[in-house]
Amino acid sequence: MKVIASTLRKGNVVELDDKLYIVLTAQNFHPGKGTPVTQVDMRRISDGTKVSERWRTTEQVERAHVDEREYDFLYEDGEGYHFMEPVSYDQVVVTEDVVGDQKVFLTEGLRVYLKTFNGVAIAIELPQKVTVEITETEPVVKGQTASSSYKPAMCTNGVRVMVPPHIGAGTRIVINTEDNSYVERAKD
Repeated sequence: MKVIASTLRKGNVVELDDKLYIVLTAQNFHPGKGTPVTQVDMRRISDGTKVSERWRTTEQVERAHVDEREYDFLYEDGEGYHFMEPVSYDQVVVTEDVVGDQKVFLTEGLRVYLKTFNGVAIAIELPQKVTVEITETEPVVKGQTASSSYKPAMCTNGVRVMVPPHIGAGTRIVINTEDNSYVERAKD
């Protein structure tokens, strides 16, 4: 299926020269003069090689048809990361290189989208927001305005995130999985 380059997003699978690539990052640049371009960093699925491509935003790119289904994360062991399809209870093992640095967000029962091509897992898409707990953060400094300043905090999964001053250790917060940014205090 052909799509224009500016619509490519992280997690999409594209076909170039009869090889499949998973999109790691996609940015659109609109310079004041000249043609707008889309800069895409991709990983070749067959051998893991990272590739950078630049297309005009209106260029047509072949987007590969992959099977995308919801799976629940079960556990991790020596084989890899185990996921289960909630309707048929089929289990899939995903290797470390497919999961990559997203592994910090995987908790038991987390619902993710798993993309498979010919029965092999090629990409994982996390929910946009996850809830984590703060393990440590700096104490509140009296007189600090809440609107302008953020302080560093460490979450239970090892992710560093900048939080407002009123957030303390033990607080559950919601963070954005794309850029590890603070969204809000968890409502549970």
